[in-house]
Amino acid sequence: MQSTFSQEQLGAFSVTPTAGPFEVATFATFTMTVRIGSLGMDDRSSVRFVFHGAKDYSMPQTRDPAAPGYVTGRTSSGRPLDIVWTPFLHERPWFNTLEARLVEGGLAPGDEIVVVLGDRRGGSPGFRLQTYCQDRFKFRALVNPFSTQQFFALADMPEIAIGPGPGRRWVAVLPTLARPGEPFRLDLKCEDVWGNPSDRIDATVRFRSPSPVAGLPERARFGTGAFSLSLADLTVAEETDLTIEVLDEAGNRLCATNPLRIAETDGGRRLFWGDLHGQTEETVGTNSARRYFEFARDKAFLDVAGHQGNDFQISDEFWDELNRLTAEFDEPGRFLAVPGYEWSGNTLVGGDRNVWYRHEGRPIRRSHRALVMESAEGGTDCGTARELFATLVATGEDVAVAAHCGGRYADIVYAHDGRIENSVEIHSAWGTFEWILRDAFEQGYRIGIVGNSDGHKGRPGASYPGDSFFTSMGGLTCFLMPALDRDRLFEAMRRRHHYATTGARLFLDVRAEFDGEVRVYRRDPAVFGAEVGFDRGREAIMGDIVGVGPGARARARAERQLDRARLSVDAAGSSPIERLDIFDGPELVETVRPNAPPPGPARRFRVIWQGARYRGRGRNLGWTGDVAVEGNSIERFTPVNFWSPDNQPSRVAADRIAFRGLTAGNLQGLDLVLARAGEGRLAFTSDRGAAAVHPGTLPATGHAAPFEGLDAQIEITPVDEVGDVRGVSLTREVPIRRQGDTRLYARVTQMDGHQAWSSPIYVFREER
Repeated sequence: MQSTFSQEQLGAFSVTPTAGPFEVATFATFTMTVRIGSLGMDDRSSVRFVFHGAKDYSMPQTRDPAAPGYVTGRTSSGRPLDIVWTPFLHERPWFNTLEARLVEGGLAPGDEIVVVLGDRRGGSPGFRLQTYCQDRFKFRALVNPFSTQQFFALADMPEIAIGPGPGRRWVAVLPTLARPGEPFRLDLKCEDVWGNPSDRIDATVRFRSPSPVAGLPERARFGTGAFSLSLADLTVAEETDLTIEVLDEAGNRLCATNPLRIAETDGGRRLFWGDLHGQTEETVGTNSARRYFEFARDKAFLDVAGHQGNDFQISDEFWDELNRLTAEFDEPGRFLAVPGYEWSGNTLVGGDRNVWYRHEGRPIRRSHRALVMESAEGGTDCGTARELFATLVATGEDVAVAAHCGGRYADIVYAHDGRIENSVEIHSAWGTFEWILRDAFEQGYRIGIVGNSDGHKGRPGASYPGDSFFTSMGGLTCFLMPALDRDRLFEAMRRRHHYATTGARLFLDVRAEFDGEVRVYRRDPAVFGAEVGFDRGREAIMGDIVGVGPGARARARAERQLDRARLSVDAAGSSPIERLDIFDGPELVETVRPNAPPPGPARRFRVIWQGARYRGRGRNLGWTGDVAVEGNSIERFTPVNFWSPDNQPSRVAADRIAFRGLTAGNLQGLDLVLARAGEGRLAFTSDRGAAAVHPGTLPATGHAAPFEGLDAQIEITPVDEVGDVRGVSLTREVPIRRQGDTRLYARVTQMDGHQAWSSPIYVFREER
């Protein structure tokens, strides 16, 4: 807390060592020293060492001198100390607290409290640093000199820099759609094992393409000190799906790009990738807001980025700074930076909402001011989501809103306004939330689907979960629009012309065709009234709202023509596609498995679990168990969505794989190849439940079993052993409902565990 005490009275704080940078996820030892000020320190008083944000370093502990994170403490006068580690004890964002408490007697001015974080003398490897880079990892100390439980911050805040490890995983990125002959760019980086772009690379790479690419060199140099390499002005003359491989000098494959569809496009649309939700050190995240936008543009290769700090942590000064940054970084045609914030009211008054402004200089309408009491501007707060929506509409704000499920999940039944809330966020680093889509359908809302990261580790667009409570890689949204500028971005958001992914960049096109002329509305007529603008045509794309209804004289003939829609789905995956699901609202219409095994016994099986405990903050669902076969053995296996290198499934026997998993609605599992096709019994056993199948009799559709929890289940499915089908293109006749909306969308699930969802096409019958 703030005080009138001087620093001379309170004391001083120092840490050794601070020279760096230190490498992510390596072990170190830090000596933290507080010199007691002129006030002295009373019996049973204490010092708190507090750490910013949701870190994933090794937890400090005092039980095992040989284990990571071992902590010791002493006083210069010999007074005994009690050391206690308590996550989430102190005030946000300095949550995590290591407290050194005097047990007997006080301390005099000039005495010292010395705490060793990662003490190695008993065999501990030390204190393992976090898995992500940080320009300024700060140590902070507070003193409680009078044993009143009033803690006063010491001015000294020593800091260290944490940098990337050696490059281990190459990532190459292409755009997703371009015309023949249109220039495009290839971006290349190499990440360490935790997903941080590394500048510790010294390599020459080669490129291999199935189609001629003008401007693509045979080789390129990736030198030490560089975080990325860009090759611009590349072109392909013919229509194709292009994937470029990156090789080392010996010809070994390092990685391949995402697919680039080279094709003439209708309406001049392009596909642009964005992550519009993340936080920085000014709130509860990592690194500065400036670094955030630099990473999005230069290291994640995004087209669009937005900053969404919790409103109750955004001071007036920081809000002004954010607006200056988005104006500075916004460069139409190259990169868009969008101003906004996360309205962070409690769930029972609406829950989290992403708010994006089309222009800078607009007021931030906070849910409350718990951590920014000093902010001067009054009369702008909105205590409930209903009040927020009403105020944004009444003041005519040029704004887009999406429902978000973070610590506080959005209750869209309690509050929703289709005039400005255009979408629900179905995936972020917090997990996957298909239930919020069902909520929207049950309420009759016409919403789109977005994915973002809500990353806290300073990596928008490439937001790996690290080794903390986040369960998944952060999501992305692909926007369909003719050009990269804010006007077209906000039009795409308002018309729901976008699809969401769990972080992969895949091509997805979903459209509906009709045998007669229909109205494609530019805004929702159920919300804005029947006089909103529309376009006449016979086709709709994802997100469109389509009115079907001929005039009276043409009704009999036209209704026969317009009682069905031809739904076309075209997907090109960044990995082989496991399944394509087609939905009408909450109802599954069809599942297509392009890599299903041929007839006969199979050897390869996918064992996938998913689900959450419940909707709220403690939604993470743990899975501990094994997958085993009786009367067979496991030849090889591949983990699916196990993100931490320190927590991978392990072989404990020839017939058994052990795992310790974590989901929050998202998928996780194992891809197994058995030694002998069709033999034995395949069993999944966990603390959540068990399931078993006989590989020789398992149908191509697999076996699913529900477990206790929110959408919790296990699914075991046979897969083609050499299946590498990455493209799916199909057309289906789908009936149009007589009453209510027909809500058509597709979900793609790749073999690598990534998923994508198209925004629904809403088709309804109307009188004209």
